[in-house]
Amino acid sequence: MENSDCILEGRQILEISEIMEILPHRFPFLLIDRIIEIERKKRIVAIKNVTINEPFFQGHFPGYPIMPGALVVEAIAQAGGVLLMPEVPDRHKKLMVFTGIERAKFRKPVVPGDQLRIEISVLNWKPRVAKMEGRVTVDGKLACEATVMCALVPRVPESPASGADTASEPTNGAVNPE
Repeated sequence: MENSDCILEGRQILEISEIMEILPHRFPFLLIDRIIEIERKKRIVAIKNVTINEPFFQGHFPGYPIMPGALVVEAIAQAGGVLLMPEVPDRHKKLMVFTGIERAKFRKPVVPGDQLRIEISVLNWKPRVAKMEGRVTVDGKLACEATVMCALVPRVPESPASGADTASEPTNGAVNPE
C-alpha cells in the first residue's frame, strides 16, 4: 500500500491537531498527545501525558489511581494507527479496529504525572491487516508491552435518522481480515 500524498512525508513531529486529522478518536478516548519520531511504514514514537484529570481515575481506583492496562494497550494501537492510516489513500472512509492482542504484559503501574513513551514497530502489514509490536516506557522503565493486530474496515455510513455528526462504529465486532 503506497500513498505518495502521505501527510507523514518528511515529518518527525506531529502535534495534537495533526493527530486528530488522522485518528477518529476524541476526548476522552484520544490517548496520544504528540508524535516525536516517525519512520514511515516501520516505526513511530508517541507521547501520552497522564494527568489526574483523566476520567477513568475517578473509579480506577479511588485513593490509588492507576491507568487501566486496557487503555495503555489502546494507546499502543492508536500510535500504530497514526503511523499506518496516512498510508491508506481512502483513510477517511475506513476505521482501523483491533482483531487481536498477544503477549500483553504489564510491568509497572501507570499513575498520574507519568509520561508514556509509546514505541511501535510494524511487524507485518498487508493492505487490510497489520501486526505491530508496542512498548510503553515511563522514565526509561518498561511499563507495558504487547503485540496488537488490527484490520481496516469500512466506516458504516451514518443513517439519516441517527442525527449523529460522525460516522458510527461498525455494528458488530466481527472483522473478516480476508
